Amino acid sequence: MIKITHLSKIYKIDTVETIALNNISFNVSQGEFVAIMGPSGSGKSTLMHILGALDTLTSGTYILDNEDVSKLKDDQLAEIRNKKIGFVFQSYNLLPRTTALKNVVLPMYYAGVPKQKRIEKAKKYLTMVGLTDRMDHNSNQLSGGQQQRVAIARALSMDPKILLADEPTGNLASAQSNEIMKIFTQLNNQGHTIIIITHESDIAKFAKRIIILRDGCIIKDQKN
Repeated sequence: MIKITHLSKIYKIDTVETIALNNISFNVSQGEFVAIMGPSGSGKSTLMHILGALDTLTSGTYILDNEDVSKLKDDQLAEIRNKKIGFVFQSYNLLPRTTALKNVVLPMYYAGVPKQKRIEKAKKYLTMVGLTDRMDHNSNQLSGGQQQRVAIARALSMDPKILLADEPTGNLASAQSNEIMKIFTQLNNQGHTIIIITHESDIAKFAKRIIILRDGCIIKDQKN
């Protein structure tokens, strides 16, 4: 599903170069559940942005679903983000005075999915994340954990090849965090490929594989 080969990312400001990722290589197979960990400055956020086609690499290659992402232009990267990657962010990124159902429907609306189909899919995924009785509530009427469930349903709505979650429990209490991670576990058991970026070992333990970064390098890649 993902093949990263000799990937490096260097940020250059004037004459100063900062190496964020240094010649890293790894693969992620279909159906894997991977946590990418590391302290602040380890390069995990940079890697998340590259995996999510939000940033470009300096050298190396990134293959996603047999497509060489490292050679794509901006409009092609946008298409990859829309069709192949489902994002779940720490801050949920929901429209506040809009129902849970409409928040999930929105990306499908912009993608031109027929109305009846997008409503059916939105209801399906909201039910999957346990929000059957909250579909018509505005997102600002929901708890943080419920908002993150809406965000997961929205990420699933376009049937992405991978779910990419950036600190998905960062704004949640422990009990809510565990509920969200159990949802990711259920989704993975159903065959979804999931990559989570986290600095919390309690969150990483839900994954089946942990990649640890330090100073832009992979220092450990182990089954969990």
